[in-house]
Amino acid sequence: MQEHAGHIVDIPGRRIFDGKVLVEDGRIADIIECGIGSETDAAFIMPGFIDSHVHIESTLLIPENFARVAVHQGAVAAICDPHEIANVLGVPGVEYMVANGKKVRFHFLFGIPSCVPCTTNETNGATITSKDIAKLINRPEFYGLGEMMNFVGMQYGDPEVLAKIKCATDAGKLIDGHGPGITGEKARLMFNNGLSCDHEVDRLDIALERTRIGMKVQIREGSAACNLDELMPLLADDASRGLTMFCTDDKYPDEFYHGCINQLASRCVRAGYDLWRILETACMTPVRHFRTGTGLLQKGDPANFIKVQDLTDFKVLETIIDGYTVFAGSHCTDDLQIDHSGPDLTVPNCFKAAEISEQDLEVPDSGHKIRIMVSTEESLFTKEKIITPKVTDGLIRSDVGHDVLKIAVLNRYEEKAKPATGFISGFGLKSGALASTIAHDSHNIVCIGTSDHDMVIAINALIRCKGGLCVVKDGQAHVLELPVAGLMSTERPEKVGDRHVELKNIAHEIGCQYAAPFMTMSFMALPPIPELKITDKGLFDVGKFTFTSLYVED
Repeated sequence: MQEHAGHIVDIPGRRIFDGKVLVEDGRIADIIECGIGSETDAAFIMPGFIDSHVHIESTLLIPENFARVAVHQGAVAAICDPHEIANVLGVPGVEYMVANGKKVRFHFLFGIPSCVPCTTNETNGATITSKDIAKLINRPEFYGLGEMMNFVGMQYGDPEVLAKIKCATDAGKLIDGHGPGITGEKARLMFNNGLSCDHEVDRLDIALERTRIGMKVQIREGSAACNLDELMPLLADDASRGLTMFCTDDKYPDEFYHGCINQLASRCVRAGYDLWRILETACMTPVRHFRTGTGLLQKGDPANFIKVQDLTDFKVLETIIDGYTVFAGSHCTDDLQIDHSGPDLTVPNCFKAAEISEQDLEVPDSGHKIRIMVSTEESLFTKEKIITPKVTDGLIRSDVGHDVLKIAVLNRYEEKAKPATGFISGFGLKSGALASTIAHDSHNIVCIGTSDHDMVIAINALIRCKGGLCVVKDGQAHVLELPVAGLMSTERPEKVGDRHVELKNIAHEIGCQYAAPFMTMSFMALPPIPELKITDKGLFDVGKFTFTSLYVED
């Protein structure tokens, strides 16, 4: 029998009392209210944090290494959508994530990716059908369907979309929503089709509308999309009680190290919001909504809880999962890793692209104006702008002085593909180029640069290592290799985080001022999110949901 003494934080009961948590065989045998001696030095014992929506792949870490960082931040579970690796590898990619997650004591609950491919407007590496979903949906590792992004298919009754939704509802499983900018009757359509939560809300009025119809809002604070400040007032809205959760969605490893859900809770406390609403959002609502089975620090629950220094900063002193102390002081313990006698998992990938030349990136002048993408920091959305391009020797060039840079997307799943090209403003590069094989959702190669020469260096560097992030400065390629599906590294989290910081710093040296340049760039290829995007097939007008020409005729 283990004893854990401290200030017990009873979130369902909304009270704090001194006592002891007794743990036996991985469960809470009893909670005794009693004196604990030196109360001033005692820790607060509370349920662990839950990230209610995360793409592990965006941390650049495989699940077992994701867990090493998560327990440091007091998380005991994460609700994961392996949508990224699924678009590269299909069901085998999902199975890799599940199997790797089982190597550690951490509660991973996975959604079955519902939109693979996301659309037919880009080339990806695999397909997950309703028949595939039917084979997986009843397994305990899966809470239901990952975010349903194909709103148009749902709206117009696409048979395959409806078949996927039916798989989940028939199994009594959940369906995640994805409704950027969707309001009114369209929002009700999402809810009526079983979509129970939405992390794509970036305005308070839309968030309030979601909760009024019964949908849960996942307040997101990631590396590129940061909605906490805008949506924090939900925590003061009585009608939204029990309908809010926190999530990161997409967060890079170095930022993950500085805080996760604990950081969001701390910011809300410091902003003056009610502690119990914050803790319900961070710890309780995700457990109840996703039926995680991790418990809420009640007698008879599984022993999943944390000890924190205070209820303001939430500095984590210990993380206990299934009765094992997996993090203590400043390090993970040996109990985090589960001893498996089976063989190591094969590192999976799918990468066929051949190296390109500068001629492949040339854009001829037509004598007309052109439409360009306009990006902004901390947003997945873009705008469209019409400009007169810079032309030299009959070719449209990047115009560094006016922050108009060339952007290209290359299909990585075919050997002889030709890059799609366009132009973008907002990134501010003065020289060099950025490139990545993380390009939502199909994860082709996306590159932004000041010259065709530097862009070719960046793209070819990633082709040679079959996936990663790259910055070109002074003609030299600086690369973080991501051998797992071109999305993740098998290296330890601190090594991946440090290298990512190095690349961000180099990106800033060549002019990019975005805090998360790679994350922001990765969403420039995502056609479901407005307004103008680019895929390997060309420029895409999201509002009209059709491809459009670079050139704007008079």
